[in-house]
Amino acid sequence: MLIPAKLSSIWCSFSRGLSMKQHEAVIKVMEENGGFATLGHLYQNVLKIPECQWKTKTPFASIRRIVQEHPEIFKIKPGLWALKEFENSLPKGMIPEKSDRQESDKFNHTYFQGLLVEIGRLNKFDTFVPAQDKNKKFLGKYKLGELANISDVYKFGYDRFISKAKTVDVIWFNERQMPYSFFEVEHSTNITNSLLKYVELQDFRTQMYIVADEARKREFYGTLEMVAFAPIKKLVSFLSYDALSQRHTDAFRAKIQ
Repeated sequence: MLIPAKLSSIWCSFSRGLSMKQHEAVIKVMEENGGFATLGHLYQNVLKIPECQWKTKTPFASIRRIVQEHPEIFKIKPGLWALKEFENSLPKGMIPEKSDRQESDKFNHTYFQGLLVEIGRLNKFDTFVPAQDKNKKFLGKYKLGELANISDVYKFGYDRFISKAKTVDVIWFNERQMPYSFFEVEHSTNITNSLLKYVELQDFRTQMYIVADEARKREFYGTLEMVAFAPIKKLVSFLSYDALSQRHTDAFRAKIQ
């Protein structure tokens, strides 16, 4: 298979006098991870390969360019890349075209929940996912309940608020055990239901987000214009999948630097 000239000319130097192209280091990490990886996972692990020294001031830019341009790698969804040779053995639901609608929707919802949990953990927040999601597997590997580091919400208010908070897709709690951010992932479900949760939680000084595909942004703002949501109109923000995946990548990069 032909490799673009600007990729084939990039080399990592081995301390023992051998050499490995940078894209080979990226592929090695993806192979060890089951043939796929988030960009954050690549940032975290590619530079750890002991045989390879990246002689560049911008290794992260090089890794990003490799996944975008190398013919053996393809993009699955925001922040997630895979090797073509593993395409038929990836977890169920990962590739929409090879999955039924239910499998795909379940994978996507859990995937973006997992990104939110990892970002929260990297930023030193306690993270929570609801009971019904704890056994769902992020990237087909890790149970969300094992990624999140608290099994129940802290008692930050009256029981009726706690009961409502327990249904939010992801919560970040600060060091005072107060909710710092609420996140509702809306892949295919009704945005109205999530906003109604936020109406109940409006009295807390907490960031509230609807996480969805960019294509649903107009729907989000249109729904937020309803009179019923006037109290939270300035409290809720839209976070696109692309923006979320960028935050995830940036969180790993900040941890490494």
